[in-house]
Amino acid sequence: MSESGLDHSGLDHEVVIVGAGFGGMGAAIEFTRLGIEDFAILEREDDLGGTWHVNHYPGLAVDIASVTYSYSFEPNPYWSRLFAPGAELKRYAEHIADKYDLRRRMEFGVVVRRAEWDDDGEFWTVHTDDGRSRTARYLATATGFLSQPHTPDFDGIDTFEGDIIHTTDWRDGYDFGGRRAAVIGTGATAVQLIPEIARVARSLTVFQRTPIWVVPKIDFPIPKPVQQVFAKVPLTQKAARLVNTSLLEALMVLGVLHYKQAKPGNQVATLMAKAHMRLQVRDKATRQALTPHYDFGCKRPTFSNTYFRTFNQHNVALETGTIDHVVRDGIVTADGTKIDVDTLVLATGFNLWDVNFPAFQIIGRDGRDLGQWWREGRFQAYEGITVPKFPNFLTLNSPYSYSGLSYFTTIEGQMKHIGRLFGEMRRRGTARFEVTEAANRKFLDRATKNLESSVFYAGDCASSRSYYFNQHGEATLLRPNSTLATLHEQANFPLDDYAYA
Repeated sequence: MSESGLDHSGLDHEVVIVGAGFGGMGAAIEFTRLGIEDFAILEREDDLGGTWHVNHYPGLAVDIASVTYSYSFEPNPYWSRLFAPGAELKRYAEHIADKYDLRRRMEFGVVVRRAEWDDDGEFWTVHTDDGRSRTARYLATATGFLSQPHTPDFDGIDTFEGDIIHTTDWRDGYDFGGRRAAVIGTGATAVQLIPEIARVARSLTVFQRTPIWVVPKIDFPIPKPVQQVFAKVPLTQKAARLVNTSLLEALMVLGVLHYKQAKPGNQVATLMAKAHMRLQVRDKATRQALTPHYDFGCKRPTFSNTYFRTFNQHNVALETGTIDHVVRDGIVTADGTKIDVDTLVLATGFNLWDVNFPAFQIIGRDGRDLGQWWREGRFQAYEGITVPKFPNFLTLNSPYSYSGLSYFTTIEGQMKHIGRLFGEMRRRGTARFEVTEAANRKFLDRATKNLESSVFYAGDCASSRSYYFNQHGEATLLRPNSTLATLHEQANFPLDDYAYA
């Protein structure tokens, strides 16, 4: 018997967690709190931290204030800025792993290819690309929402003789000085990166397919005395977190999720973004090209005080024409215009719905293939964490799981769910759980109904090309609840929504 009281004799582990980012570490911390010590964390990269390990491009920083983008139970009083640079998030992840003794349970460079449920033995077998397999009573996937990079397959890109850099595979120290650079993409990553390249490049062409709403970034250094106050009087940092969370709630819940009832709030955000652009971009035609033709919130907005100003520079050009093909020394648009390029930067985002949900093949009870089931039917997960016919399985990045604007809201809500679910199994003396079809259907119906008031369905999102929408045209990424409602529901879901054995 394990410390949790559950028998898993003959298995390699009680739990296998896939992913060593903040989601996987959060789950591991909760399992430890429950007395479950025998778990392995499998990570495909060579170190922990998830997106904050993979990404290290110039200008990388959080786009949610650091006091909110962190575990509420493990605040960091020493953020150097309100919006901390990426390196500090990486160090914070290392601190979490060390403080909660997680590093010794992590295996790096391990790529999971497939996981299968054995209904007779009641365990999962996790297969990795090194030919090994591991068995566990429970499987938790924490592979992140943005873990599968999208690389566009432009005609002729294999003939390009210059350098090609994807933002998720950055070359540290790369010198853009004297280079004719091109950035493809204008999402949140590009908004941070473009001003940095523009400072040193001989020329920079930004290829924009879809403009993005950008609002002012109220960012500033956090003085050492304030950091010391946060460290000595934790309530002060909790207050700062509360203020920031409240502002995010107003933006997300009222302006986006309750668009139909609070349309004026959404319009205020739109006007603020337009005013921000008007103050920063001198050329009228450029402003028009940078202005989205979809409602605020259809696509995740971002914060920047430097992105728009970049387009005033003499060495920066905005290109909205469609890319037709790539040649050895440049890019040719659909109208035949050739732009000379010797460094091509791909800020082309991630492939969520085709390969990210899930990030590897998962076969549940009765041979149900999770990815196939989602893609052929509807993307769904009860409370954004469990799925019918997948016993003892927790999907931490799943449809309807992302809550609010800070990923840590999602993580901590799911930690509460795990604690309640495993606590009930302990009380019953059981080792198996599976959400019922009825409970899953009820949750899906409620989430679908709540989203009817959101900007995704009540607003105009036709031209947004937003990753919030899956291939069926449904906005199934966000949980349509406030942060407080989400945390309450995750900690108080009906226990009979699960079948136990």
